[in-house]
Amino acid sequence: MRIFWLIATVAGSGFIGYALFQIYRITQFKGVGHVWEILLQKDTVFIDLLQYLPLFIGILAGIVQFVPEMQMNRLKLTLHLPYSHLRMILMMLCIGFMMLMSLFILHYLLLGGYLYTILASELVSRILLTTLPWYMAGLVAYLLTAWLCLEPTWKGRVINAIITAATLRLFFLSDIPEAYNPMILILLILTVCVVGFPWLSVLRFTAGKQD
Repeated sequence: MRIFWLIATVAGSGFIGYALFQIYRITQFKGVGHVWEILLQKDTVFIDLLQYLPLFIGILAGIVQFVPEMQMNRLKLTLHLPYSHLRMILMMLCIGFMMLMSLFILHYLLLGGYLYTILASELVSRILLTTLPWYMAGLVAYLLTAWLCLEPTWKGRVINAIITAATLRLFFLSDIPEAYNPMILILLILTVCVVGFPWLSVLRFTAGKQD
């Protein structure tokens, strides 16, 4: 996970830098006023390039962390240790979750650090609030990917994959800036609820549900 985190940090920062460079180019050719005008009059936030970045990072984090656990039977060995199964799984999830949180916070610092130098705070808030569901989707994607990877049967994986796709779709129903503002609390509750999903797969695994 450390190597993945380093790669994701570099790659994610590169995407952030490229998106901000596009804004910088516009300010150089047409002036900051043009950026303000577009933000106020059109449904755009100039960083649409980043929309699916947190999603992909979350999915890859889940795969990198949990696929080896299943393929190398490390999970089976871990569950035989004289330690609370729930606590062990929560610790594993906490490691991945905190790595993603640190990465996503870095993204926000990079975005806000530059945008606040050229835009009013209201416009920066508009952009950052628009991106919030994208980053929440990344966290949910990580948890659901873990749930999917830990599932011991192929039938269960297919069902989990369908539920995962439908759940993640909820975060990308609208491209209109700040369209999700009234739903942020609901999405937050959904994120908290999904934390328990990987544990369901572990329970099936310990019950002997294997192909």
